[in-house]
Amino acid sequence: MKKIAVIVAGGSGTRMNNEVPKQFLLLKGKPVLFYTINSFLKAYDDLKIILVLPEAHIAAGQEIIDAFFDYNRIQITAGGRTRFHSVQNGLAMITEESMIFVHDGVRPFITKQLIQRCYAAAIETGSAVPVIDSKDSLRMITENGNEALERKNVKLVQTPQTFHSKILLPAYSIDYKDKYTDEAAVVEAFGLKINLVEGDEQNIKITQKIDLIIADNLLEDTPVIS
Repeated sequence: MKKIAVIVAGGSGTRMNNEVPKQFLLLKGKPVLFYTINSFLKAYDDLKIILVLPEAHIAAGQEIIDAFFDYNRIQITAGGRTRFHSVQNGLAMITEESMIFVHDGVRPFITKQLIQRCYAAAIETGSAVPVIDSKDSLRMITENGNEALERKNVKLVQTPQTFHSKILLPAYSIDYKDKYTDEAAVVEAFGLKINLVEGDEQNIKITQKIDLIIADNLLEDTPVIS
């Protein structure tokens, strides 16, 4: 089956207080986005990428592709005002039946093993959403204050969230709501169940400055992805 990764890198860098969006910040001399793209291209020889970028930074994304990758395997499109709309823009470019991976551009430590695990699970069930256990205690805010949650019943969600195109494409025809923070929420709102798979502790999302320090140290230990 055709394999397409929609890599969403529409962030503007506001949480980092940085003029350069975090997907373009350098790790060991290469942009964060390089590592993300590289992992997907290495996972399957027949996989293609749709890269979703802020319109103002499409040229910067093209420079990364020209410098490091086979441009025949990568397309670029502009993001939207929310993650939902950015994913929607990427999905609009898919016209063939395929398995679709939707991944955060700022999760550069995605492994070949996790990509392939998601693909295998989605082939069987139609969906695969990677999750990990919470190591912290959890509390939920209620009308009367707050209350503890059973940690064992809560999972932390990662990407790539992986779906058959027959599921994901029609799901994204629904109207946007603020609660649609990821693809799983959209598919659930469309009336379908979600299949969870084991994620990866190192599949971190770079959102704060401390994450760059962690990422730099991870690259010291996992040079293979560079």
